[in-house]
Amino acid sequence: MKLVRDKIPQLIKGDGQWCLMRTVSDSDEHANLLRDKIIEEADEFVAEPSYEEAADMLEVLRAFCHLNNLDWRQVVKAADKKQYTHGGFFRGIVLQEVGKNESG
Repeated sequence: MKLVRDKIPQLIKGDGQWCLMRTVSDSDEHANLLRDKIIEEADEFVAEPSYEEAADMLEVLRAFCHLNNLDWRQVVKAADKKQYTHGGFFRGIVLQEVGKNESG
């Protein structure tokens, strides 16, 4: 059992096969299945980076936003702003420890 894209049952039936499916019971189940799906898609991307796998991760993120009533354009705008003010994750910086500077 796993979460699939909305049109997958139709595509399976169109291919002359049958499938047993259901819809999620509530938003908590949907969120949990989306969490599992983003991990699955990230693992697939790491194993074989491609536009298709990147698109799958993006689609799961869109579904998370939809589930939480977040406007996709606002999410992209917030991401762009945060990248401008805090940077991205491109350079691979790993924070190991933070401490206070001694005064004096």
